[in-house]
Amino acid sequence: MKLSRLALGLSLSAPALLLASPSALAQTLSGTVTNAAGKPLANATVEIEALKRVTSTNELGEFTFSNVKEGDYTLHIFASGFAHLHEHAQVQSDNAEGANFVLARSAIEVIDVHATPMHLSVMESATPVSVLSGETLRRQQAATLGDTLEKLPGVQSNFHGNVASTPIIRGLSGPRVLITQNGLDVSDVSRVGPDHAVASEASTAKQIDVLRGPATLFFGSGAIGGVVNVVDQRVPTSTETRGEFVLETQTVNDQKLGTFNVTTGVDNIAFYADGFYRDSNDYETPVAPDIDDPDGAHVVENSNEESNGFTLGTSYLFDQGYVGVAVERFEREYGVPGHSHGGDTSVFADLEQTKYQLLGEYNFTNDFLQSVHFRAGYTDYEHAEVEGGLVGTTFSNETEELRVELLHKPMAGWRGGISLHYKGSDVFAQGEEAFTPPSEMEMFAVALMEERHFGDFLVQLGARAESVTLDASSVLLPELDAHEHDDEHDHDEHAHDEHEHEGSEFIRQFAVDQEFTPISLSAGVVYTISESYNVGVSLSRSERAPSASELLSFGPHIGTRTYEIGALFDLSEEGEFVLSQTAIDLETANNIDLTFRKTQGDVGFVFNAFYNQVDNYYFQEETGLFAESGHDHDHGEEDHGEEEHSEDEHSDELPVYLFGSADAVLHGFELQVAWQTTDNLKLDFFADYVKARLKDGGALPRTSPMRVGSHVAYTLNNVRADLDITYFAKQDDISTFETETDGYTLVDASITYDIPLGDIDLSVYLSGENLTDEEARVHTSFLKDIAPRPGRNFAFGVRGYF
Repeated sequence: MKLSRLALGLSLSAPALLLASPSALAQTLSGTVTNAAGKPLANATVEIEALKRVTSTNELGEFTFSNVKEGDYTLHIFASGFAHLHEHAQVQSDNAEGANFVLARSAIEVIDVHATPMHLSVMESATPVSVLSGETLRRQQAATLGDTLEKLPGVQSNFHGNVASTPIIRGLSGPRVLITQNGLDVSDVSRVGPDHAVASEASTAKQIDVLRGPATLFFGSGAIGGVVNVVDQRVPTSTETRGEFVLETQTVNDQKLGTFNVTTGVDNIAFYADGFYRDSNDYETPVAPDIDDPDGAHVVENSNEESNGFTLGTSYLFDQGYVGVAVERFEREYGVPGHSHGGDTSVFADLEQTKYQLLGEYNFTNDFLQSVHFRAGYTDYEHAEVEGGLVGTTFSNETEELRVELLHKPMAGWRGGISLHYKGSDVFAQGEEAFTPPSEMEMFAVALMEERHFGDFLVQLGARAESVTLDASSVLLPELDAHEHDDEHDHDEHAHDEHEHEGSEFIRQFAVDQEFTPISLSAGVVYTISESYNVGVSLSRSERAPSASELLSFGPHIGTRTYEIGALFDLSEEGEFVLSQTAIDLETANNIDLTFRKTQGDVGFVFNAFYNQVDNYYFQEETGLFAESGHDHDHGEEDHGEEEHSEDEHSDELPVYLFGSADAVLHGFELQVAWQTTDNLKLDFFADYVKARLKDGGALPRTSPMRVGSHVAYTLNNVRADLDITYFAKQDDISTFETETDGYTLVDASITYDIPLGDIDLSVYLSGENLTDEEARVHTSFLKDIAPRPGRNFAFGVRGYF
């Protein structure tokens, strides 16, 4: 982005921002930040990009950097409600006057993305980015990550009964969307199945970054569809004492929530702590959850939860950077809707995770390296499914990860560096519903990222190479009694026992050792048309190694109510499952993004259009066969099954789905418009759409429907009122054995009253969700027929900042 055009009414044709100093090697860099009306902006952030030195303006809008060597620098200046400013500054010994920097108003909030070595923000990057932070994050936070993010353009939720929702980005989810905490893999098993909750908490986060589209350069091949990065301050970078707390109760499920986070420190030692506790009952719905029993109770059974967690962190701060460590304990017990054995005994999940993170940064003073950023983590995760007080199935994931980013000083105008990345995980599943065998994954990667301004053009380039190995020493291939579903099939208990005996009589066991070398390439250009407009294009080719569940699965997956068989197997002409003779290929996404943005003024917008052709797209194909699940599962109409399959409430047959690969195409758009009509009133509008289909014909299952949404925010003195109206269109572009989903409109509102109490800013709020009590069934959910969205809900809470 052209630097001089980001300043409103400011000319730096002569050297400025300088104060005289007797030493030619230790000058002072200072200035003042104001808005277009000349009013000083307090708490604006000013950064010397090359030195990674950051300060804030005082009440008069003034800032000062001491001990700055003579030379040319670029300042990055930003404040809430204003466009980011990048300006050139030259430090010399014969200048003594600081300059005034004018920030232009921006209707769309511009927030930097964390955990990426290159500078990314909503309005400046070739890569489409969304950030949820501040009051908007607190207003939209929910018990699950997917539900927290679903009002962002291009992001929807797979809504799994209010207990285990994960985000869907541009129609992609599961192993294609990576979820991280401060740039490190969250390391749970949420990517394996929709009934597995994400082990991360939004109520203690500072912000949540969403990179829409391939983000493999920064995070690896598991991010071929995008990244969700939850950012907190567990390794603090400041000793300033600050924090917040929330106490809240809700009506739809009697939820009680308490959460806090605090940062403080002494001298060069900083400390951080956070914690939360949440307890809720089964949630109420506008109609009976089971569409076949409209007179039933208006409650989704087994949708309760109890969760808690705490984090402690500390760091040592020094002139060149910081280094710190944090430990987190996360526990969650939640029901699994639709997963009850025998119709009487409910199943619940008991999730426990301990996470350690080591984060640091060092800024060099030599002539080549600018800084090094390092992130290391160790996670011990366990997830048990409990029935009648007994553990039926246990999932565990032990992960080690290390990321090191070496950034060089500008060379011939290019800024960037090299990234080294290692991740190893040991995933283990044991029990009657362990449909994937134990496996070990190891990944080594090296990536190069560079960017440079050429006048009005910002060019961003990147490449990444990985070595991925997947080892499984005990892969099972049982002789499966799979058959076509018809009315003549015998369903009595004797037949079940016979089939189970036959299925367990011949089980073949073998070892699997797969090696992959995914390569990713990316090129992006942002052209600054004028002070207020820019256009960007991003091209990428990203490769992904299939996950263990996509390759090795062989067993009943009750979370999806299917019998899953991995791509390592095939169905023979005789109707038997055998080892596949087809080579396992990398999934390859060829993606183009076009972006048009208005960055300044009372009206701002961001429009993204994308086209993503995915070769060797791994997905589950229906076989027309059915197999015994080994249990009676109380569930409603099957998304995958035929109509007669839903007639028996306690049917223990599951449709057999085989992972295969085919070329797929996903394309669509996202639009966000913001209008600051007055100082007190702001209007926002968004829309998104994705069409996901196989290249040879046929829609992909559970594709997100088109949405149109609006948000109105009004502030007057200490009062703020918010109104959200979101329309989800009917989804009738469906795959085989999938049912259509009606459209619906959700209306949410909230009112907040701020009460200043000395050093504490207290807010009391009342919010309502689904105020019209609309029956809303989420098309992307595996449980849409038995678990619609919650009905009318009111929340009352108190939030404090200090």
